[in-house]
Amino acid sequence: QMQLVESGGGLVQAGGSLRLSCVDTKRTNTPGTMGWFRQAPGKEREFVAAIGWSGQTFSSDSAKGRFTISRDTAKKTVYLEMNSLKPEDTAVYYCGLQISGVIRNPSDYSYWGQGTQVTVSS
Repeated sequence: QMQLVESGGGLVQAGGSLRLSCVDTKRTNTPGTMGWFRQAPGKEREFVAAIGWSGQTFSSDSAKGRFTISRDTAKKTVYLEMNSLKPEDTAVYYCGLQISGVIRNPSDYSYWGQGTQVTVSS
C-alpha cells in the first residue's frame, strides 16, 4: 500500500519561498495523478496543483505564477516550489494520489500524506 510523506513546511515571512516534498516511501510506483492540496483551520481542503502521470501540470488560480509542481520519478518524489508566499497561503499542505476522477476534487484521491504546516507571517 502506498505511503506518502510530506516535508519542507515551516515558518516564512511574506514574500519568501519554500519547497515541499512528497515521497512515496513504499516505492509502489502506482500510476496516477499526484496533487497538492491545502487546508486552513475551519476551511475545506483546497486544490493547489497537480501533475499527471504523463507530466502534464495543473494549477489553481491562486498558485499560478507563484507555485510550481514537479516530479522526480526515480526518487518517487513530487515537489511543490512556492515563491512569493502570502499570509493567506498559511495552511497544512497535503499531497495525494488520484487513480481516476476530477483532479481538483479531494474526494477523488485514494491516498494522502499526513500533511506539513506552512505558516507565512506578514
